[in-house]
Amino acid sequence: MNFQSLYNDKAVLTEIGNRLNRKRLELNLTQAQLAEEAGVGKRTVERLESGESTQLSTFVRLLRVLGWIDGLDALLPKSEPSPMELLKLKGKQRQRASSSEPNDRVKEDGTTAWTWGDEDDRA
Repeated sequence: MNFQSLYNDKAVLTEIGNRLNRKRLELNLTQAQLAEEAGVGKRTVERLESGESTQLSTFVRLLRVLGWIDGLDALLPKSEPSPMELLKLKGKQRQRASSSEPNDRVKEDGTTAWTWGDEDDRA
C-alpha cells in the first residue's frame, strides 16, 4: 500500500504504525527494547504503532533506532534555489514568501478589494 492511496490522516498514521511495527519485528525488538533504545516510553511506542499521533522528535528517535533515519532525505529533499533565483537574489537566500499579486488589494478584474476604510486614514 502506498501513501498516495490513503485519503485521510488517520489512515496514513495507521499505515506508518504498521510499517514501524513490521520493521521492529524484523529487527527482533520488543516494544520495550525499542522504547529503551530510543529513550521514550513503551506506551509511546504502543501508541505510535497503533496509529496514534506523537511528537515529531519521538518519531525521529524511533527512525534512528530502526535504521530509517536516512529515509528523511528522500521524504524531505533539500531545496536549493535555481540559478536564475540566485542571480535575482545576488547570492542571498530568500527569507520570506511574497504574494503572487503585486498589490494584494487589487482583484483580478482590476478593481480594488474591499477594505474597512481606516487603513488609509493616517492621522
